[in-house]
Amino acid sequence: MKIALVHDYLTQRGGAERVFELLCRYFPEADIFTSLYNPTTTIDLGDRPVKTTFLQGIPGATKYFRLLAPFYFPAFRSLDLQDYDLIVSSSSSFAKAVRKRPDAIHICFCHNVTRFLWDTEVYLREYSQYKKFSPLLEKIFVYLRKLDREYAQEPDLYIANSQLVANRIEKIYGKPATTINYPIYSQKFSFCDRKDDFYLVVSRLVGYKRVDLVVETFKSLGWQLLVIGDGPEKNALQSQASDNIEFLGYVSDLVRTQLMARAKAVIVTALEDYGLVPIEANASGTPVIAYGAGGVLDTQIPGATGLFFEEQTSASLQAALLKAKSIKWDYSKIRDRAINHFSEEVFFKKIDGVFKKVLSQRLKSSLFAPIPK
Repeated sequence: MKIALVHDYLTQRGGAERVFELLCRYFPEADIFTSLYNPTTTIDLGDRPVKTTFLQGIPGATKYFRLLAPFYFPAFRSLDLQDYDLIVSSSSSFAKAVRKRPDAIHICFCHNVTRFLWDTEVYLREYSQYKKFSPLLEKIFVYLRKLDREYAQEPDLYIANSQLVANRIEKIYGKPATTINYPIYSQKFSFCDRKDDFYLVVSRLVGYKRVDLVVETFKSLGWQLLVIGDGPEKNALQSQASDNIEFLGYVSDLVRTQLMARAKAVIVTALEDYGLVPIEANASGTPVIAYGAGGVLDTQIPGATGLFFEEQTSASLQAALLKAKSIKWDYSKIRDRAINHFSEEVFFKKIDGVFKKVLSQRLKSSLFAPIPK
């Protein structure tokens, strides 16, 4: 069976790219396709060749890839995948549009519907530098939404990372989706059952992440808060903060995992489509205080692995923090659940089952290489 792996663009390293990296590991003989590729700023694919589109030849394309939005659909439609029996796309936007043979199968790992098209207002708040082009962008987006719906019919099966994303796929694209929660690399995280007297935020500092809400709350409480991450909101947040709040910027993976293991709790105030940070915190034996909507509903058990607050307000967050302080958390059980439910091994057992079912007429053995110990 000849397999093609396709990703939107390999110009950054985020949650979607980490999932694609896993797919590349478990399909070691598959060919890799993407629209744009910059090996210095994205996942490590070793010496495996990566086939790109005509966009790769545009000067500065890998740096200013968001400006090329109108050209991605034609780029992916131009890829010749007629020789492939199975196409596995990893997409938040465009890769789902690739063409296949009538008898081939296309399975799409859909990280979200195309956000800038279907949640434009929030997207432009996050990338405010594009807001001044809003009138022009809306005219373009009307056309791109039509194409997005049309090309969303290409995959034979959608796999969503959360129930929230599965619901969006069905609502906007009219396609059912199987929900399989994405994994963490569990061996990367350290465990500590003795917590220090500080709370932790791990986030990009952009508006919709609502880190301002945490700053306001901890300014009132006077408790120690550490913030890992950077972004356009950093200066504004620092100007609002009091002395008990420290901004660490980007830190090494080692420092990040150590702080996650030692924190009293990790706080998540955004509405996340899925979110790996809460699971990473749990894998460190640390409870999560999260806004009770979106992906955390798939990954957290209130009172056991964390607590939810119901409104994105300081009062609601503060009430949850005070309640959490009165709970005697079982840090070992928090870690054990994360490992048992969200490890790579669990993820690929589920994926293997789905693939076998879809390809039952052609599959003779597991598609995947043995899971590394």
